[in-house]
Amino acid sequence: MSWFEEVPVEVVRLIRTRYVAEFATVSAAGVPLDTPLVPFESADLATIDSATGLAYPVKADRARRDPKVGMLFEGGLEEPVVSLSGMAAVRDRDLQANLERYLAEQILTRSMSPELIDYESVTRRAIWYFTRIITCVAPAVIRWWARPADMDGPPKEWRAPADSVWPQSDPAPAGAGSKAAWQLPDWRDLARGALARGAAAHLTLCDAEGYPLPFRARTIAMDEEGFRLEVPRWLPWSRGKATVSFQGLETFIGEAHAVDGMALFRADRALPVHPLIIGGPLQPDEATKAALMERIAYELGRRGLALPVMPHYPPEPTAGARLRAEASLAFEIEAPPS
Repeated sequence: MSWFEEVPVEVVRLIRTRYVAEFATVSAAGVPLDTPLVPFESADLATIDSATGLAYPVKADRARRDPKVGMLFEGGLEEPVVSLSGMAAVRDRDLQANLERYLAEQILTRSMSPELIDYESVTRRAIWYFTRIITCVAPAVIRWWARPADMDGPPKEWRAPADSVWPQSDPAPAGAGSKAAWQLPDWRDLARGALARGAAAHLTLCDAEGYPLPFRARTIAMDEEGFRLEVPRWLPWSRGKATVSFQGLETFIGEAHAVDGMALFRADRALPVHPLIIGGPLQPDEATKAALMERIAYELGRRGLALPVMPHYPPEPTAGARLRAEASLAFEIEAPPS
C-alpha cells in the first residue's frame, strides 16, 4: 500500500493543501539548511514535489548529492503537524516541461492568478522565475501530531517498506554550479531585524538517520552568541550542526543543543538574503533581473539546454492547484501555542 492509503486522511489533506512547507537539505559540509518552498504532489501521489529556480540551483544541487531531505507541514491550532523524511530526485533535463508544470501548479495563487495579476505584462515576462528545477520527494518516514500542542509527546509514525525503490535524479550537469553574489550580512544585524518582524522561526538539525528535519520554535530570543529557543519536548534530534530560518528570509548557520523543551543555538554566520524575496519574484529591479539571467545562461550552458518559453496564455490549473485553492488556506500560518 502507498503512504497516502496508510496515514490518516487529515494528514494526507494537510500535505496536499499547504501553500508553503519547510524544505531542508544537507550541504557538503553536513549543515542542514531549511527553506520554505511551495509543495505540490505528483499525479499519483507517489512523491511530494517542489521547485527552485535554475538561477539559484543550490538546493537542488544539495538534494542531488545527498537525497535525504526533510519537510514540515503545518496548519492551524487544531490541525496536524506533519514531519516528513524523504528521498529526493532532481529533475532538470526538461526545463520546458518543468516551467509549464510549475506555472500550472501556481496559476491560482494570489501572486499569479490572472484574476488578480495581468498575465501578459507581469507573469508571462517572468522567465527568470519560471525557469525551474523540480525536486520530487518520496516519503520514507512520516511523523504527525494531531495538533501543535501535542508535540511534547511522541508522534504517530509511518515508515516506507524496507525494500522500497527510490526515484533517482537526472545526471548532474558538467562543471561547477553558479555562485551567488549577494552581499553577506552581519548575523547580529539580521537577527535583530528578524525578531523585530515577529517572523516564525524554524530550527533544523539532522536526525540519527541523516535526515535534516525542521521544527518550529514556540518562542525565540537573541543572546550574545545566537538564539535561545523554546521548542517541543519531543524532537528526533538533540545536538549538532544546525540552522535557524525565519520564513526563508533570514537564515543563520551554527550549532544547537536541545534538551527538555529548550534549545541553545550558537550562530557562526548568516546567509545572504535573496533579492527575489525582498523585491518580489515577478518584478525584480533591473540589476537583480540581469544577475539572474546571467546565472540562468550559465546553468543552461552546463546542461546544453535552451531557455524555455513562457506560454502565451495562462495554463489550465492542475488538480492539485484546484484542491489547494478550494481549501482557501492563507499563506501565513497561525503560530502554534507556546
